[in-house]
Amino acid sequence: MGQTQPRETPVSINIRAKARQRDLIDQAAERLGRSRSDFMLEASCRTAVDVLLDQAFFTVDGGTFAKFQVMLDQPLPPTDKLRRLLKTKAPWDK
Repeated sequence: MGQTQPRETPVSINIRAKARQRDLIDQAAERLGRSRSDFMLEASCRTAVDVLLDQAFFTVDGGTFAKFQVMLDQPLPPTDKLRRLLKTKAPWDK
């Protein structure tokens, strides 16, 4: 049978915020039915992953890179869904 992972010990993370920032976070957390801590931790971790993934460096061999360039030079044909999207006004332009 597989081994179970040991539970990590929770640690405290303390931050200072302005009242309006706290109120904004509380309002969003309440809309999602989450606690302030859960909301902040999830949002922070999601942003941390995005930052780290943006810093990732991928290497490929010459053949793979050539195939990638061909794919970029030959985009897929537009679909009806894409045409509708491109014709839709942006919310800030309405």
